[in-house]
Amino acid sequence: MQFVEANGARIPAIGLGTWELRGRICSRVVEQAIRLGYRHIDTAQVYENERDVGEGIHAARIRRDEMFVTTKVWTTHFAPHNLERSVKESLTRLRMTEVDLLLLHWPNPQVPLEETLGALAHAKQMGLTRHIGLSNFTVALIEQAVAACPEPLVCDQVEYHPYLDQTKVQGACRQNGLATVAYSPIAQGNVRGDETLSDIGKAHGKSAAQVCLRWLVQQGAVAIPRTSKVERLSENIDVFDFMLSETEMSRISHLAHPKGRLTDYGFAPKWD
Repeated sequence: MQFVEANGARIPAIGLGTWELRGRICSRVVEQAIRLGYRHIDTAQVYENERDVGEGIHAARIRRDEMFVTTKVWTTHFAPHNLERSVKESLTRLRMTEVDLLLLHWPNPQVPLEETLGALAHAKQMGLTRHIGLSNFTVALIEQAVAACPEPLVCDQVEYHPYLDQTKVQGACRQNGLATVAYSPIAQGNVRGDETLSDIGKAHGKSAAQVCLRWLVQQGAVAIPRTSKVERLSENIDVFDFMLSETEMSRISHLAHPKGRLTDYGFAPKWD
């Protein structure tokens, strides 16, 4: 497994995303992923599966210090006293005393960013999380957050795959020592039939999805593909034994188009 280092955090380059996974399926997939070598699991309060994720990790009987666990605070808990309380509730559900990374899930203009970041930093100082970061933050908001946060931020987790150009956000992350963490890294499965990716994959004996994940990892990003299929788990982590050429990397980057974004809500910020 490769790692991405950012402001003191050492994040496994491939993790398991758990959005939309619930109940027994979620616990089973998490447990199986760990047995296959995953050491990075990503969840969130709003996924309503922290308890299932915790059960899966527990069932895998792995030492806690070998795992990297991320959860995210939902926007309705951004007021300082709410944030701390909600994080403690997350830890109870996960059956943990701390997470490795705690993120603000989306920007929330209703609560002053300085107040929320102060509370996020305080959660770290209290030992509820080892590291803190952002999710779905734009370039302008990254700059604001880095300037206002009393503790170092380690990442911005954003939608990122070949159909969505995230050069600007990546640049802002790099400038501030943050890792870029890619959710929906295989465009929610849309890459599977892609001719360019399949063509490049043939040259390496890899699938379109593996080429896509390799493209992200080779840029220094962290990717957290989600799957409910155990057979896909092994495929998604098997991306460290080949290299894409500069030409191949460029061909993949050229797949980006203006309508490539899949996750866009009414409350989303104005994207870069």
